[in-house]
Amino acid sequence: MKKISWKKVVVLLVTIFIVFQIAGSFFFYNLAIKRGPKDFLTSNTDLKVSAETMDVFLNGDWLDWVDKQEFEEMQMTSRDGLELMGYYLPAKQPTDKLVILTHGYLGHAKQMGLYGQFYYEELGYNIFMPNARGHGKSGGDYYGFGWPDRLDLIDWTKLLTKKAGTNTQVIYHGLSMGAATVLMASGENLPNQVKAIIADSPYQSVYQLFAYQLNRMFHLPAFPLLDNMNLLTNAKAGYSLKEADALSAVQRATVPILYIHGNADTFVPTDMAKKLYEVTESDADIFLVDDANHGEAFVMDQEAYKRKVDDFLESHLSTSNLSIDLSR
Repeated sequence: MKKISWKKVVVLLVTIFIVFQIAGSFFFYNLAIKRGPKDFLTSNTDLKVSAETMDVFLNGDWLDWVDKQEFEEMQMTSRDGLELMGYYLPAKQPTDKLVILTHGYLGHAKQMGLYGQFYYEELGYNIFMPNARGHGKSGGDYYGFGWPDRLDLIDWTKLLTKKAGTNTQVIYHGLSMGAATVLMASGENLPNQVKAIIADSPYQSVYQLFAYQLNRMFHLPAFPLLDNMNLLTNAKAGYSLKEADALSAVQRATVPILYIHGNADTFVPTDMAKKLYEVTESDADIFLVDDANHGEAFVMDQEAYKRKVDDFLESHLSTSNLSIDLSR
């Protein structure tokens, strides 16, 4: 009987481990970051919303409202050469208020019409809804999860304030990935026109979100698989999962931030928003909606949501002409 060569066994095991890590990195990069359909999310119970919310998402009057608006399509070339686009709608009456609405992962610009209708019809704002890179009509073969998008947002702001006037007061309002985008932007040197940020259902960092989902969906530890994927993402998409960190950004924020989150959110745990709120350097507030899952807060308690946003903006914008009709 041949004697077992332990050196060969060790080499074989190490080789298998390395191959698994490389293959796993490419698998999860393609699964989460590479542009394309993500069928694995369709059966994710963490994204299940109430029947009421689903009806509003699929059949709400905001959809007809979006279809009837005469949006101006705007284009911009990003700093790294991607062609980006978005939709601009001037207010019915002249105003110095502009909200930039940033959508979530796998979404597109006009889905933010759910919030755009509120800002336009009830608050009298100019509205702009951009397609994030990799989404809608914008270029890009990967999803940025907010990190490269934060610079796109700042550049959109500069372009829009040239269009609407340098005295424009700009609000950032983001949902999920869009919320992470506006928070990551908060740590940058923002144009002085940006007066307030509203982050609905944000995550702390991309690495932390992926670690949570890797464990929850696949029962796998983050290390070392996610760290190897981090290297691959840096090579292919130009950013690191670890640097895409909203938690670090808000500790440098100078603009007031309102956090909104559902207390029943299991896709992006509510504790993430609470931690972000706790460490925010600027003036901050938090609004939690009971029984709301991920991205459900607006539908689940619409009147309270609108009132909270209105109060927050009135307290942070100068000479506000905001008026809200909650009887609608």
